Amino acid sequence: MRLFKLNVTNISLLVIPLALANVLHAQDECVDECKLNSNLAMIISAPVSSSAQVVGLGWGIVGGVGYNFNQRHAIVNEFMWNRVYPSSGALQPLQTVLQSKDLRGNTDFYAITTAYRFELRGRTLGTYLIGGGGWYFRNTWLSTEVPAGTGNVCTPVWRWFGYSCRSGVVNPNQPPVTSSLNSVGANAGIGVTARGGEGPYRFYAEARYHYAPTKNISTHFIAITLGIRY
Repeated sequence: MRLFKLNVTNISLLVIPLALANVLHAQDECVDECKLNSNLAMIISAPVSSSAQVVGLGWGIVGGVGYNFNQRHAIVNEFMWNRVYPSSGALQPLQTVLQSKDLRGNTDFYAITTAYRFELRGRTLGTYLIGGGGWYFRNTWLSTEVPAGTGNVCTPVWRWFGYSCRSGVVNPNQPPVTSSLNSVGANAGIGVTARGGEGPYRFYAEARYHYAPTKNISTHFIAITLGIRY
């Protein structure tokens, strides 16, 4: 699974910019009347709600292509990858079982989504609302296998990394696990745009809330996005 995660991440970081470059080049003459839309951006992700009990700020990349019905209404299809790390002290229950402070971990979020965008665009500045849904995949990784043991209180970090619990206690005799979970989810947000030249390209900043009811602990995070689009 570790190999799968690295492959998906590396491929996404290479393929997204190359694929979008062709679309961007093909439309550099359409100014504000482009039928296709595209975006490429970096992300700072902030887990919230139950996810924030385990992981903190992370980073990632997003790219997409879609169709503009007109200047106000559009469909946007995106692929997103985010990596987050355990918040301070979150791994302490697992480190206690291992009797070691060397345990490390991270979580990768992947999403393939389709969203509707309603935009009010001036010549220089614009704003928009966006919302939709799609497939969300969450993969966790620990640097060392952690046995479930017996009598361990079921704190959120155990459930996040795939362990099952009963009556507030981690179920004993579970093999060391990390988890890979997927679920249909939804998202909604708001953004602003600013033209940096003659068009069709615009810089954009966006805040979007993402939710997926993944097993054990649901996935909740806000993606703060900074990038370029048209």
